[in-house]
Amino acid sequence: MVANPENLPHLHVVLYQPEIPYNTGSVGRTCVAIGAKLWLVRPLGFRVDDYYLRRAGLDYWQHLDWQVVDDWAELTRNLPIDRHWYFTKHGRRSYADPQFEPGDVFVFGRESQGLPPELLEGRPDRCVRIPTRPEVRSLNLSNSVAVAVYEAVRQWGGAI
Repeated sequence: MVANPENLPHLHVVLYQPEIPYNTGSVGRTCVAIGAKLWLVRPLGFRVDDYYLRRAGLDYWQHLDWQVVDDWAELTRNLPIDRHWYFTKHGRRSYADPQFEPGDVFVFGRESQGLPPELLEGRPDRCVRIPTRPEVRSLNLSNSVAVAVYEAVRQWGGAI
């Protein structure tokens, strides 16, 4: 893995309008585990002081680097769009195909609807999917984040 002397996040994990506090709490725990920053794009389906959000993150939440932004435009002012990877069941490439780099941005959609088409338009090479059998529409959001970020860690030789 590339050295990270500035102690910057290895990855940025974006949850676009997440709806379920337990999922967000679990994603927060995964972000702490690998040194990723969690970004939440409003509107959220819960309050950020929600008991269930903190419960799912247990005692790890105090170690989480996280930020809430009001909308997509604010997020893209903070994170370069050319580093975004969109995790969607509509992606043609497997999540294991790209070579991820430290500082990349992994974007995940709402539990009920995924990412809106307007975020994906014109970026088919940045849309990736986690393959599943046809009987399953998609994986749980927190499971998808774990699969994706640990693929990046695997590519970097397991160092975090």
